[in-house]
Amino acid sequence: MDREPLSLYLHIPFCSLKCAYCDFNSYAGLDDLIEPYCDALIEEMRLWGGVVRPRPVPTVFFGGGTPSLLPLAQIERIMGALRESFALEPSPPSPLSRGAGEGENEVEVSLEANPGTVDLECLRGLRAAGVNRISFGVQSFHDDELAALDRIHSAEEAVQCYRWAREAGFERINLDFIYGLSEQPMGRWQHTLERAIDLAPDHMSLYALTVEEGTKLAYDIDHGRVPEPDGDVQAAMYEWSCERMAAAGYEQYEISNWARPGQECRHNLVYWRNGEWLGLGPGAHSHWGGGGRRKREEGRSNGFRFADVYSPRRYIELVTETAAEGVDTGAEPLEVLRQMRQVTYVEEQAADAAMADAAILGLRLNEGLDLAGFEQRYGVGLEAAYGPALAEMTEAGLLERANPDGHGGAVRLTARGRLLANEVFVQLLPD
Repeated sequence: MDREPLSLYLHIPFCSLKCAYCDFNSYAGLDDLIEPYCDALIEEMRLWGGVVRPRPVPTVFFGGGTPSLLPLAQIERIMGALRESFALEPSPPSPLSRGAGEGENEVEVSLEANPGTVDLECLRGLRAAGVNRISFGVQSFHDDELAALDRIHSAEEAVQCYRWAREAGFERINLDFIYGLSEQPMGRWQHTLERAIDLAPDHMSLYALTVEEGTKLAYDIDHGRVPEPDGDVQAAMYEWSCERMAAAGYEQYEISNWARPGQECRHNLVYWRNGEWLGLGPGAHSHWGGGGRRKREEGRSNGFRFADVYSPRRYIELVTETAAEGVDTGAEPLEVLRQMRQVTYVEEQAADAAMADAAILGLRLNEGLDLAGFEQRYGVGLEAAYGPALAEMTEAGLLERANPDGHGGAVRLTARGRLLANEVFVQLLPD
């Protein structure tokens, strides 16, 4: 019986307003779909629970979209279905933690929230329902910047929501911010980060503004309405942020993420360590090994990457069809995926693609990519797989060897390499 951990991502596609920079699968104006959508999400959980039930689920992440737009009663329904469908069990302590982190002995349940959509009563309800980690998309502490980003909250509302979350009993709070906005001076970003540090959250995610194709921001740049973000300014902001966060007692554990010791996001570490998770909901992506460690060690499976249909309306229809026809829970993984009608993209990973994913994701972490673990998992050493590229990038000062735990070696990005990470990652992609 496979008992390897399997995390869950639940996609909530609803928004009050589509932000200018956002290219996620999210929609404004679909409030009429909330109830049937939650019905379908719960049904998909039941379908998958029948397939993977023995496997422990140590982390659950409500992402979006804006999960905090769901009525509390729906969150409670979803949490109840999670407990019925899956074996929610905590994972062992993270090797990154200095001792047991806050909440290490319980399943991590994270929920993304827009500060403009919650109040104290709502936050108390979320905490009582079982959500124990909340992530606020603050983005800036300047109201004019928030307006430019199409955020629906003010700076003061974000501060108030943070205080309400503490009052509601949340001991694990993340704040998201975006830097390097068009024509944003360094001083304005520094003011935002200083104000965030003053609040003393447990975790912060700092992202450079990127221009994604098909977004309102991309359209405005293409038509000369706003200038493109300055990459050199963004690099300077990033370097200053790394120094300031370290001085404030935060440990950078991933390119864009900082935490108090023991407060790393355990769900996101599953992604960066190329673990296994199920993504449920429209457009949600999954990485399912289809047999766990034993089959991988026998060389019979590199797992599957797959995704649900993007349209929320079509998702509801297809989940309903799957539920009506049923799923053979004892079938081989590929056959299970074929029976899940809402799954509209499936890739059985080739060895070179699986290794590239593991290398790229692992290098995002400050601990780096464990060399022995990589070889054990894929049957080939990192240097054998990428020797010339590794040598070239090491010579260029982008990669370095490390021995983070005193036992095995690792390869990690240098400080300069984190600034040029995409140039490193492209060298590891299969031809």
